[in-house]
Parts: sequence; structure tokens; C-alpha cells
Amino acid sequence: MLVIAGHLVVDPSERDAYVAGCVAVVEAARATEGCFDFSITADTVDPGRIRIFERWEAEEPLLAFRGSGPSGDQQAAILDADVRRYEISSVGDA
Repeated sequence: MLVIAGHLVVDPSERDAYVAGCVAVVEAARATEGCFDFSITADTVDPGRIRIFERWEAEEPLLAFRGSGPSGDQQAAILDADVRRYEISSVGDA
């Protein structure tokens, strides 16, 4: 299993529009076979931070979905980012 998690930083005045502009991407990811979870959400404390969380069955469906990444406008809006990939070897109940 793969987990992609982290955050993006955008201008606080543009955050909500950025997140709203990602609805189609989230819907498409969640409809992709091999995607267990996918979210792009506004941080509850930092007005310029966007939380990223993805959970995939394996690398193949992730790569098939990923494509070219954010659009040019979305990429230009990102001031900073820290998004990491984690390979999970086992999962237990919390």
C-alpha cells in the first residue's frame, strides 16, 4: 500500500478557490480502481495550508492516475509544498 501525505502552501486569499478547483481531480481519483482514499482539503488552523492525503493499493494504479499533475494555474499558485510518499508494509486496526 502507498500513502501520499503532506501539504501545499498557497496565498490564504486563494486557498478556498484552489481546493474548489480540485473537486474533479478528487472525484476522478476516488473512481480509479486501486484508490482507497484521496482528499485535498483546507487546513483547519492555517489559512494558507492545503492538506493532501492519498491511499493507493499499489504503485501501478497511482501512476496510471497521476498523469501530468497539477494544471499550470494550480502549480503557479503553490508557494511551498511538503508532500511525501510512504510505502506501507502492514496495516492493523487502530
